[in-house]
Amino acid sequence: MRRREDPGRRWGVLADDVTGACDVAAELRAVGLEVAVVLGVPDVEHLPRDVDVIVVGLGTRTAPRERAVAETLTAARALPAAGHGRWYQKYCSTFDSTDDGMIGPVADALLAEAALHGSAGTPATPHADRTVYRGHLFVGDRLLSESSLASHPLTPMTDSDLVRVLSRQTEHPVGSIPLRTVHAGPAAVAAELAAAPRHVLLDALDDADLDVLAAALHPDDGPAPHRLAGGGAGLMTAFGRRIPRAARAAVDGPAASEGPGIVLVGSASDRTRAQLDAVGGPTTTIDAHAAVADPATEAERVLDVVAGLLADGRRPVVSASHDPAAIAQAQAAHGTEVAAAAVEDVLARVARHAVERLGVRRLLVAGGESSGAVARGLGLRALRLTERVDPGVAWAVGVTDSGIPVAVLLKSGNFGGVDLFERAWGCAP
Repeated sequence: MRRREDPGRRWGVLADDVTGACDVAAELRAVGLEVAVVLGVPDVEHLPRDVDVIVVGLGTRTAPRERAVAETLTAARALPAAGHGRWYQKYCSTFDSTDDGMIGPVADALLAEAALHGSAGTPATPHADRTVYRGHLFVGDRLLSESSLASHPLTPMTDSDLVRVLSRQTEHPVGSIPLRTVHAGPAAVAAELAAAPRHVLLDALDDADLDVLAAALHPDDGPAPHRLAGGGAGLMTAFGRRIPRAARAAVDGPAASEGPGIVLVGSASDRTRAQLDAVGGPTTTIDAHAAVADPATEAERVLDVVAGLLADGRRPVVSASHDPAAIAQAQAAHGTEVAAAAVEDVLARVARHAVERLGVRRLLVAGGESSGAVARGLGLRALRLTERVDPGVAWAVGVTDSGIPVAVLLKSGNFGGVDLFERAWGCAP
């Protein structure tokens, strides 16, 4: 018999970026749970009390260690006040993190805070074609180090051995549990966990493997091992499949007002480029040089184009440049981080003014950093998940800091079908 869930032990997910938060929230919503996404370090007084899972979307993936640790701990300490005292450390399904990165330091800080003796997790996320075998991370049929993530501008992943990667981020020992143990069942995994090092990375190829890991880490018929669970959306979704459904009506969030939609693109991933190509029609491209020089003026230029398209009954698409030569030139002139931040600033300004001045009420945003910038630009603090469109991709509703209800779809650059930019509008709130 499945045990009743202790309200004080509901899950609180600590995600290192906004699209990662929306990814796991979309999958939890798909298994029938009520989920709220809180953006940024939460205010205890405004945390929802009527959902199964709270997902906190931080902006710590590429943050300095000290800031990543401080913001994660502040968020973690707030969650028990809303009855969500069981933590899950959500990081990217491609383990995005440099040697100076935050996965190891954040795990160590959470272990100390909760007086746990170790962590156990996996970035394996079958819906995103991320798997782990013999401690190595695969993207599709390629090792992580042979995928496009090897040349990521901020977190180049050139090592597929997760034990090696995590060992460079923590002074504590790191081990792994192989697939043969997972296939032996939850008891075998639990037994190996009992003798494992402080940090353990887990092999998994599919949802059945993740269900075994979830049962081993938090069994129904006994005390849970004293380990912090973490990883991609896949393992947290396996925990979600084990959560008893609340005996109450579904929770309604704010409804988005009637109004047009807009697509905002900051990602340069291959999948996002394919989605842009599938849309066809004109795309307004942000000039990175102009964005660095004067983001307000560049945003106004873009808004003039957007206003004209809306007046013609068309759905505007605004994007960072995908021209390799233009990107290289902007990065060489201003630096990679400065150029990227300026473009994100323009996207955020366009989003805010499109909502407040042009009546836009639905925004589809592609790219993790861009989604965070747009959410901050709109002043969104919390979202209620509504409709899952694709694996890891869902619409949500929230209220801007100027009191306007909007619907947003905040997606990782690599997620969603090729036709997402057209198909998503059919189920927008």
